Formats: sequence, structure tokens, C-alpha cells
Amino acid sequence: MYIHIGEEFLVRAKEIIAILDKEAAGSSEFVEEFLKRQEGKIINLSKNPHKSIVITEDKVFLSPLASGTLKKRSTLMHMQEF
Repeated sequence: MYIHIGEEFLVRAKEIIAILDKEAAGSSEFVEEFLKRQEGKIINLSKNPHKSIVITEDKVFLSPLASGTLKKRSTLMHMQEF
């Protein structure tokens, strides 16, 4: 299954490692350090300031969609599998 993470971009659900809220991630030194190390792998999908961070196996996406919205989409996808 795929999840739409913003700007017509789809990611395979099983490749997603984490979905982080921008505000929560911004207050974590650990996340800030992780993002610095992933600098060449970050893809900004947002035309405006991003609302969430989607971490996959090989890329980090800055999404215009809220983390709660992405969580709901992933939950709906998993329910459809049953």
C-alpha cells in the first residue's frame, strides 16, 4: 500500500520508519542532529513551511500535511488490508 504524503507524492507504507510532527521534532536535539546527518537525503515536498517529517529507509521527506493526517491515512490503509 502507498500513502500520499503531499504534493502528489506517494510512499510505500512499509518503507516508512517514522512520521514526526514538526514542532515536536524541532524541540529535540536528537532529531536536529539526525536531520543534519541526512542533509543530502532530505526532500522538501512543501511549498510553504512543512508540517511533518516522514522518515523512510533511504530518504527524509518534509511534508505539507500534518502528522495526524498522515497517521490517519496509514491507519486506514492498514484497515483495508484486512
